[in-house]
Amino acid sequence: MLEKQQAAPMFRAFNQNHQLLSLNDFLGEKHVVLYFYPKDDTPGCTIEANDFTRLADQFAALDTVVVGVSKDTCESHAAFIAKYGLNVELLADASGEICESYGVWREREKDGVKSMKIFRSTFIIDKQGMLAEVCYDVNHEGHAEAVLELVKNLGKPEPTEA
Repeated sequence: MLEKQQAAPMFRAFNQNHQLLSLNDFLGEKHVVLYFYPKDDTPGCTIEANDFTRLADQFAALDTVVVGVSKDTCESHAAFIAKYGLNVELLADASGEICESYGVWREREKDGVKSMKIFRSTFIIDKQGMLAEVCYDVNHEGHAEAVLELVKNLGKPEPTEA
């Protein structure tokens, strides 16, 4: 698993508009909230995407772009965005390469059946391309707000224990 203060793995994939987007597009200019979610237009994923959209202006005011990643297609992403009026970039990681490099594609067991799935996770990448925050296996409820608070604290020294 990835850890804070290490270089973020490079990502490069097509977004909902079939435009190639990569980490390099933001280096030196924007922080990136890279969030991984299981599937377009499912209850938890819809709540999370709507929450990030609701806070999009606040993220933008902090020089931060929000980018979601799933294994869905560009067409699925475009339909998801249109259906809910989302204001986030969504990358199509059909090959699973980005999910693998961020350690979010993992085996799970449900009702005795093993399968692979994306574990909902979020990474905050600073303008220098370093992982400022690493959040594996998150709950969608209130997550966007928690991520916004973490972004607000980027660059501030962490409190030390007395």
